[in-house]
Amino acid sequence: MTVFYIFLFFLLGVVLGSFYNVVGFRLPQGEEIVFTRSHCQSCKHELKWYELIPIVSFLIQGGKCRYCKHKLSLFYPMIELCTGLLFAVSFYSFGFSYDLIIALTLVSVLMIILVSDLNYLIIPDSVLVVASIIIIVVQFLSGGIKGGFSAIGSGILLFAVMYFIMFLGNLAFKKESLGGGDVKLMFLSGLVLHPLVGIFSIFLASVLALPVSLVLLYTNKDHIMPFGPFIAIAILILFYMKIDMNQILSLI
Repeated sequence: MTVFYIFLFFLLGVVLGSFYNVVGFRLPQGEEIVFTRSHCQSCKHELKWYELIPIVSFLIQGGKCRYCKHKLSLFYPMIELCTGLLFAVSFYSFGFSYDLIIALTLVSVLMIILVSDLNYLIIPDSVLVVASIIIIVVQFLSGGIKGGFSAIGSGILLFAVMYFIMFLGNLAFKKESLGGGDVKLMFLSGLVLHPLVGIFSIFLASVLALPVSLVLLYTNKDHIMPFGPFIAIAILILFYMKIDMNQILSLI
């Protein structure tokens, strides 16, 4: 039965991953999400339902639009596949629990940020607001009044820490060092992680981003790199691993 549920969550993740592609590409451009039909970005032809089957349609069409033969980005099916795999891992790790809802929410945020931040250097506020509301409700349900307000307090603290880091970075580099979305994302981190673990997530995100930043240093003249995806990945890793304050203190 467990394998069956894992498979169901994988399928759910793949389907939602397709939707997250739409959200990540359209929100930063101010486009309508729900009622506007999906279309080819090249020829603008509206796609049929059988051209929108996650992963499968991409493979059947050979990674090209059926009409204009424009080559489609591998980015789309990769987001769908990764979302499916992470949904499956979430259920395997937490089963049917409050933590499962939090994990699925974090995965959803990560996927949308990957699309939006990598393509437009924007983390949509609406995504963070919706995710924060969901997680706050879950924290109140699972931890009661004390647990809910503790999570909110942790979120505010980490928001302040990241804002201070951004302030220092702006002073040091004489330009914007972090995006506002990165700072707001740390509020989400505080909702699910102990403040000390949340601060450690900034360090972990920096370690994950270092190899990419070194490559961009030589290939990107603007030296601009989206940091949001690395923060989201770090948060998810620490949440999956169930790292607590004592483990961080022992590591230090």
